[in-house]
Amino acid sequence: MDQPLSILLVGCGRMGSALVRGWLQEFRNLHITIIEPSPVRTDKNIAHLTSADELEAGFNPDITILAVKPQMMDEACTTLKDKLAVGAPILSIAAGKPLSYFSALFGDRPVIRTMPNTPAAIGHGVTVACARPNVSQDTKDLATALLKAVGLVEWIEDEALMDAVTAVSGSGPAYVFLLIEDLAAAGVKAGLPSDLAMTLARQTVTGAARLAEFEETRPASELRQNVTSPGGTTAAALEILMGNDGLKPLMERAVAAATNRGRELAK
Repeated sequence: MDQPLSILLVGCGRMGSALVRGWLQEFRNLHITIIEPSPVRTDKNIAHLTSADELEAGFNPDITILAVKPQMMDEACTTLKDKLAVGAPILSIAAGKPLSYFSALFGDRPVIRTMPNTPAAIGHGVTVACARPNVSQDTKDLATALLKAVGLVEWIEDEALMDAVTAVSGSGPAYVFLLIEDLAAAGVKAGLPSDLAMTLARQTVTGAARLAEFEETRPASELRQNVTSPGGTTAAALEILMGNDGLKPLMERAVAAATNRGRELAK
């Protein structure tokens, strides 16, 4: 993207910082205005404000990214809505805040709601986005380009799916970390030293994930079958994990619980 690009980033915590790093690598001609009470990195492309009160009235960036925590969103947006130019598009990465919430705050401004996940911090995230009907295709394309700086981007039409998205990809990294934790603990119970068990569990999960990414055209079921010899050790373990009370029904219950909680938080 060679044309000048102006971004207003409200909140520069872990996710906001990851976005900034990605943008500085991907875009040559941009200016970022960051609103963040804490100190942040600045250079010729970045201006730092500690409050939205410091914005000039009618401030009109190409897009505003809301990256504050959900519980801080009311406070952040109350001042911001009186500073932004009418029609300035807004993109939120706050979990649990539906488009209707932003409509109540910002009126008819075009708003995009997204759900990124924490691997965005190293450029390997996945973000799902949905938009109000008045968001132009150009704005969607801009949002896609900005979000691709930290990983994959997918769009959905039905906002009701965002709770399930949050349960799968938003919360999903925690499930994987728990897998590492429990796999290591099982190794210790089987007799391995704890340090070795954790090293084996961590590297096995990250290595398998990289293999799945490398073999992205093959379904996960095929990759599983490729490492499972009939009657072997892997088959013995999978007989437990794929049983009636195994991993699949457990994961279904976990994702359902997270989905339902997301719906409750959005009310």
